[in-house]
Amino acid sequence: MKDFLKIMLASAIGFVIAQVILSLIAMLFFLGMMGSLVNSVATEKFTLQENSVLNLRLDGPITERTPEQDPFTSMIGADYPSAMGLNDIVGAIRKAKNNDKIKGIYLDSRMLSASMATLAEIRQELIKFKESDKFIVAYADTYSQGGYYLASVADKIAINPQGMLDLHGLASTPIFFKDALDKLGIQMQIFKVGTYKSAVEPFTQNEMSEANRAQITSYLTDTWSFLRQDLAESRSLTPAKIDSLANSFPLLQSTDYLLTANLVDTLLYETEMKDYLRTLLDIKEDTRIPSATVAEMKSVSTKPVKKTGNTVAILYASGNIVSGNGSSEIQDKYMVDQIEKLRKDKDVKAVIFRINSGGGSAYASEQIWKAIARLKEEKPVVVSMGDVAASGGYYIACNADRIVAQPTTLTGSIGIFGAIPNLEGTSKKIGIYTDEVKTHEFSDFGNITRPFNERERKMMQAYIEKGYDLFLTRCAEGRNMPKDTMALYAEGRVWTGNQAKEIGLVDELGGMERAIEVAAEMANLGKSYVVFEYPKMRSRIDELLRPAREDLAAQTLKEYLGDSYELFMILKNLKEQDYIQARVPFDLNIR
Repeated sequence: MKDFLKIMLASAIGFVIAQVILSLIAMLFFLGMMGSLVNSVATEKFTLQENSVLNLRLDGPITERTPEQDPFTSMIGADYPSAMGLNDIVGAIRKAKNNDKIKGIYLDSRMLSASMATLAEIRQELIKFKESDKFIVAYADTYSQGGYYLASVADKIAINPQGMLDLHGLASTPIFFKDALDKLGIQMQIFKVGTYKSAVEPFTQNEMSEANRAQITSYLTDTWSFLRQDLAESRSLTPAKIDSLANSFPLLQSTDYLLTANLVDTLLYETEMKDYLRTLLDIKEDTRIPSATVAEMKSVSTKPVKKTGNTVAILYASGNIVSGNGSSEIQDKYMVDQIEKLRKDKDVKAVIFRINSGGGSAYASEQIWKAIARLKEEKPVVVSMGDVAASGGYYIACNADRIVAQPTTLTGSIGIFGAIPNLEGTSKKIGIYTDEVKTHEFSDFGNITRPFNERERKMMQAYIEKGYDLFLTRCAEGRNMPKDTMALYAEGRVWTGNQAKEIGLVDELGGMERAIEVAAEMANLGKSYVVFEYPKMRSRIDELLRPAREDLAAQTLKEYLGDSYELFMILKNLKEQDYIQARVPFDLNIR
């Protein structure tokens, strides 16, 4: 027995010692890897050379801002294009304009993915870059329509002799899944206010309503008019000629046709394009072309900017509006906290509220609206609208002191709806039944295994109408407009920024730079002010050290679901959060 105990004790001690040794080895390995990563991050430094070009390669989605890449992800690598931040792209172009070492821009737009207002922001910055008398040249094997819209400002547009160029106009192709829900036995119980509130149509119809078709026709036509005019001016063509070319579908035409139609200037292979670029830089053949990417331009030093008593803050709000306290999407508690910090910061003299959102929870929108109302009591608040600031996105914008939008921004959509599923049919199809015992008439209100009764329907509709009236009141008061006049522009209708300015939903047209100018003017800052962005973006070290499970899952879903990611998140939020929504259609699907 004593020998047995000795053996057991020795085994236990050996196991503990082994665990300690293994833990130490694992810790040393982790610390070594950490040290290597930190060292690589710390020593990673880009030096801009003389006679360089900004290599503006745009390949993949463009979002408002992007955090520093997770070091582990960058080590593993990926075969898909990473998202680029609009602020980084614009910042790189501005640095290139003011840096004597940069002689021009080599624009490689490839298959970028961005909405019209984002493209307009970049295009306007490229036009300002040309004021420096530096060159812009564009090259691609295939130009998407958005990529060509940017390339049209170039001094010379070149294309692969066997390449393609897309110019087709605009189309919206929403997806309807009513019959699919019927086959699954799912009935969506819809409560809404607004003739044009089409977000619920995919659940209840197999085609657009006439009202929805009319509003889509209106905002697509207005958006195309700006794109067409810009292309015509840049390529010395008439708007009518652009329409004619779009109807010829250049994507399937020869490159000789593109050349004859003045859509491009020359046909070159990439090696020949690089030789042409060398002649512009006056460097020898086969010499490496000095260049800097958007990511590399972030590390190019400029005059240090320190926070001063005259600070203009840019507060970003991008994504779906939901209830919560996280930093992803627009979560009301987190956003209200950010707004409150800016309100209390005595150095911040004005705030730009940058909104890129199709809305979401009506309750969360109201919370953010209230926080903005408090903020504007102490300092000017100017809204800068991105691609979309509609429904809940307009709700949180409407009471700002001024609203600035791109002509092609989608905004308005003042209306709300409720969508509650009834899975009774689904349950019966698979042989599942429920029963109930309740103490009061409405004890089981919201039970998704049965439909609403008539009294519940009336109460729910009345509740939605009450919410709509509040939304309408907020907008009318915020825009200093009679409520009955605001009602004419509401009903859930979507407007372009250009149309919204004409009817008073927006004050003026322009991008972020114009919004900053307006805010500085309102705060009487003159030219002596600095601009800082909020919330603060995480550094690479922060990305390494923070718990990243949720963000890693979100990133993975984004890469695999692509454009369907937003629809997935909307349905997820409907399931997990608020049934009462103030948002535009789930997917405008504009191509």
